[in-house]
Amino acid sequence: MNIKFGCHGSTWELDYDKKTDYLPHIMDVVENAGFQGIDVQISLLGRFAESPESLKEELDKRGLQLAALTVPFSWLHNEETKEERELANYYMEYIKHFPGALLNVAPRTFKDRNNLINKQRNIISCANSLAKRAFEQGVLCSFHPSSPDGSAFRTEEDYKILFEGLDMKFIGYTPDAGHISMGGMDVLEIFKQYLPYIKHVHFKDASITGEWRKMGTGDIDFPEIVKMLRGSGYHGWIMVEEETEQSSSNPDEAIKDISDYVSMNLK
Repeated sequence: MNIKFGCHGSTWELDYDKKTDYLPHIMDVVENAGFQGIDVQISLLGRFAESPESLKEELDKRGLQLAALTVPFSWLHNEETKEERELANYYMEYIKHFPGALLNVAPRTFKDRNNLINKQRNIISCANSLAKRAFEQGVLCSFHPSSPDGSAFRTEEDYKILFEGLDMKFIGYTPDAGHISMGGMDVLEIFKQYLPYIKHVHFKDASITGEWRKMGTGDIDFPEIVKMLRGSGYHGWIMVEEETEQSSSNPDEAIKDISDYVSMNLK
């Protein structure tokens, strides 16, 4: 089985709390660009938020798969709140309609990194609780760190704390090449160091000077990462995305350009 390439919804909408209802259009663009599936934040589900059957029907019509749902959490306490637990449980049931799909769990960004150790402990505790519960129901979760200034896990030292705390029997790792770079880390080294835990992958490009770039124009060596993943026996998804000004103004065109790059350099 080969690595599969798909698209993440953040190219169209970076705000994980902004509810939209144009997922059919996104699926059309993804299909026409030659990708195999989607990973979307739950705010993009729109008309499909309460109808996984309808989403599966629309995906099947286009020959696409749901690779993952990205679910954001605040996790401000040592235990999940009632609302967080209910949200997680709802999407555990939702994802069961899509064999092989996983829950990509993403901690929200804080205003600052004050009281960081406590924030990190709370996130790890809640993530482990959610992942164990999901595992017992046959649902795989994968943890997605990010790189904005207020992120609890954005540096190499943060990652050491994260992987010492996560219970990897129940949860995987979603490395995001762009966020790793923007956190000041060596992207290839992070992939290599945590390779056994990788269950899902996000690709977007960035420069070593801390700017988002069009894929293939930044400083991340995507062909080498793909070579490493293939060599390790990874057969999961790589979801592509972009966070440049150009992609914000014309996400459909950005996806077409990324498709061209993937076809020429990564397949």
